[in-house]
Amino acid sequence: MKVERQELLHIAKLANLTIKEEEIENYLVNLQDILNYANIVNKADVDGLKETIAANENYNVFRKDEIVKFEDTESLLQNAPDAELHMFKIPKVL
Repeated sequence: MKVERQELLHIAKLANLTIKEEEIENYLVNLQDILNYANIVNKADVDGLKETIAANENYNVFRKDEIVKFEDTESLLQNAPDAELHMFKIPKVL
């Protein structure tokens, strides 16, 4: 499939791009190269290949969320600049 000048200008208009007259030929060559590569990838033989997400079999290991009551709030709050009702007190953020 050959990319025509009018198609390139139409794509540029849709993408709200301004292409100078002297750049059109270069863009045509680059776009044609991209489409040729995509065509090669589309024709690649994938029969018998398993679907993969990544190059290896690693996966995320999540721990279960558990609520744990923290008993020593006094020692935790001793480094706080300001505390109120056993909580950190911070300035209002609007």
